[in-house]
Amino acid sequence: MAKVGIVMGSDSDMPVMAKAADVLEELGISYEMTIISAHREPDVFFDYAKSAEEKGFKVIIAGAGMAAHLPGMCAAIFPMPVIGIPMHTTSLGGRDSLYSIVQMPSGIPVATVAINGGANAGLLAAKILATADEELLQKLKEYSSNLKQQVQGKDAKLQEQGYKAYLEGMKK
Repeated sequence: MAKVGIVMGSDSDMPVMAKAADVLEELGISYEMTIISAHREPDVFFDYAKSAEEKGFKVIIAGAGMAAHLPGMCAAIFPMPVIGIPMHTTSLGGRDSLYSIVQMPSGIPVATVAINGGANAGLLAAKILATADEELLQKLKEYSSNLKQQVQGKDAKLQEQGYKAYLEGMKK
């Protein structure tokens, strides 16, 4: 049974939403990914949001661009956490999506990550689930430790090579 629902309004959102799925997979969290347009197929959307708890979802990650109603409407129906990912748009650079998701009315919260912040949405979902899962909490601690080691490795390389050689290596 999937613990996280990943829903997007268009397949053009897939590269960003895939980053959330990749993080969940890395941490061993089951998910279900779906494309549903809240505007073009509202009946399908309502069925999805109303049945999400019954399916076993504990968190929904919803990505949307432009008017970005999908995350907020999920939060209006689904009683557990919803994480919104605002998508970059060509017209306003994603600010329209960000404002639509983050400016929810009182009583309908949506946790919101950065524009195109798929990986952070996956991590936030994992952190929510880890509040009741010690094994997952340990995996998240290892994940954070690995991030720290990556930064330390980059600094060691910088100190060894100097910044000019380091920059040249980055170009390759």
